[in-house]
Amino acid sequence: MKYLKLLYIQVIIGLIAGIGFGFIFPGFASTGKMMSDIFINMIKMLIAPIIFLTIVLGIAGAGNLKKVGRVGGKGLLYFEIVTTFALILGLVVANLYKPGLGLNVHELPKENLDKYATAAHDINWNSFIYNIVPSNVFDSFAKGDLLQILFFGILFSVALSKMSSDGKRIISFFESLNKAFFNIIHIVMKLSPVAAFAGMAYTIGKFGFGTLVVLGKFLLAVYFTSFIFIFIVLGFIAKMYGFSLWKVLVYMKEELLIVIGSSSSESVLPNVMEKLELAGCDRSVVGLIIPTGYSFNLDGTTIYLSIAAIFLAQVFNIDLSLTQQLTIIGVLMLTSKGAAGVTGSGFIVLTSTLTILKVIPVEGLALLVGVDRLMSQCRSITNMIGNITATIIVARSEKAVDEHQFKKLIG
Repeated sequence: MKYLKLLYIQVIIGLIAGIGFGFIFPGFASTGKMMSDIFINMIKMLIAPIIFLTIVLGIAGAGNLKKVGRVGGKGLLYFEIVTTFALILGLVVANLYKPGLGLNVHELPKENLDKYATAAHDINWNSFIYNIVPSNVFDSFAKGDLLQILFFGILFSVALSKMSSDGKRIISFFESLNKAFFNIIHIVMKLSPVAAFAGMAYTIGKFGFGTLVVLGKFLLAVYFTSFIFIFIVLGFIAKMYGFSLWKVLVYMKEELLIVIGSSSSESVLPNVMEKLELAGCDRSVVGLIIPTGYSFNLDGTTIYLSIAAIFLAQVFNIDLSLTQQLTIIGVLMLTSKGAAGVTGSGFIVLTSTLTILKVIPVEGLALLVGVDRLMSQCRSITNMIGNITATIIVARSEKAVDEHQFKKLIG
């Protein structure tokens, strides 16, 4: 009975019960979605202040401003290299496995694409760069815009570090405030088994198992590629930097299970940050890499995008040349960054990419909208693991890890 008190065991029970309940009572789907969304909103309401406080306490508390630029530069370079590799891996698997061959486009479910097409039309680099700098910081906090909060947090930290005794008093107040926010997170997380149950009940009740049969090869291709990316690519990189990715995943098991149930990596963002700090990673590194990674290091989304593009080409019997596929990689590298932080960015980026290429019918995306929820668990988990790995790697490269604490909690 003592195991039932463990949160991850409760979440597992919630997931299993949710699958069964959603299958038997599909009408519960709308209620399940509402319950899951309420849980995610309770987490989201805390993300902006927690990220801001983590950045300020990490940078101003340490007082090392040169480190900020160095850590940020390393993080962005790592993100670009790894996400590019994820794109290429997705294309390779899609070409070898050919998930779109043999499907009758007229028999597949279709949904409306108007909102994605409109959002994709609005994507451009000028607006993306312009929007990094907030015109109203309170609006940035209200919208939860991580890049704008990160920008303001760094500026605030620099200003605070120049205030000597007054700055120290503010930092001391922020420390107490930060503890209060994390206490709220701990309270909210007690509801995660219910959220996992509700999320899975919605997924199964809404989409059932029939969709798995129709688009099974596509789903399998994305899940298989993500598995290879996590355990071979990220596992190898982790080994190069002297830690076991598997042990890190065991350490983060509760967060992984919650992401499966909620289909959102944001649902565990504060917990991930707290656990990385507890494991010995420097607060300033965690505060910079995690929020930046949630916008620029979306490995799972990147894998999905590359496979989806080739899948649609195969469904419509379009034979893409190597040059065209390399062009897809190039365009996705740009459009995926341009939509960083945008809700529903996966479809928006894909819509924008297909519009630019004018080779694959944009209407084909309507085939994928209906199974997006079944894909989101895979994307979210891969994104989360990618950002955890990136944070530890950058922290180790900066010698900003308490190795004794790291080995004690992770091994």
